[in-house]
Amino acid sequence: MANSQQIPSRPGELKDVPGWFPPLDQVLFTWLLEQQETEGIRGDLLELGVYMGKSAILLGHHLRDDEKFTVCDLFEGDAPDESNRAEATKSYASLTRQIFERNYLSFHEALPTVIQGPSSVISKEVSPTTCRFVHIDASHLYEHVHGDIGAAHDILLPGGIVVLDDFRSEHTPGVSVAAWEAVLNRGLRPICLSTQKLYGTWGDPEPLQEKLLAMIKERDDFGLSVQMAAGHRLIRTRSQGMKPPPFPRSRHYVEPVPEPVPAPVSAAGQASVRPAARGAGRSRTRRIALDLLPPVVTRAVRRSRAAKRAERG
Repeated sequence: MANSQQIPSRPGELKDVPGWFPPLDQVLFTWLLEQQETEGIRGDLLELGVYMGKSAILLGHHLRDDEKFTVCDLFEGDAPDESNRAEATKSYASLTRQIFERNYLSFHEALPTVIQGPSSVISKEVSPTTCRFVHIDASHLYEHVHGDIGAAHDILLPGGIVVLDDFRSEHTPGVSVAAWEAVLNRGLRPICLSTQKLYGTWGDPEPLQEKLLAMIKERDDFGLSVQMAAGHRLIRTRSQGMKPPPFPRSRHYVEPVPEPVPAPVSAAGQASVRPAARGAGRSRTRRIALDLLPPVVTRAVRRSRAAKRAERG
């Protein structure tokens, strides 16, 4: 992880952007956004907590001309309370707005609307019922996540999708409590679960779930289990050697230089070379071989060779 004084190199591909956005979630984001586009659902996009921009870059790729994309993050700004300040210092000290914007502009012509501040301000910045997709990946503290979920409920269009990051990580119990509380008491209905994200809606999840199950069954890189809990169908997904979906390279991408092809290697492990002319080096090889034999054997070989030369005249 880079610090603010040591800016990492410009990314050539999405995988070059630091961040926790595994192939499974890239596939699910892409599929859900494309489903919205196929069904003609129009609306804005919102991300709370961007880190260095990996998921934001993917979201921006699905932004249409009449839609708006808003991101919100503290970056290097002041946290609203001591707990949030300690969290930011521990986990995100290297994050700066400059790095995020530079990474994003490597893949896109223009920045989204950037709000530098705590996620609690988002309800004043984004109008109700305007967004079709909201990704929450800001503070991991219960009070903040509870507020972010409430804001997402108001900001989303009917049937819009919210994604809650780190809902099951051992180091983020506040997110787990807030996420399942929203499912049990605040009307949030899960669409599916990945290794680290809960995908949900305040609409009817069943039509999307049926399409998702059909898609998963056509692939061999998804792990799948389905359970019922408290009246909710929980579709659990996991990666089985999954690769990220295709994504455009950045303007800084440089085609890797092919490595030189090594010389063929013989069975003895030595690089093959052009055979020498007949007889070249043979006498020296014989001398070396004789030097390796016991003295008695060496003298016998030399007497035998001397006798053969004498016979030949």
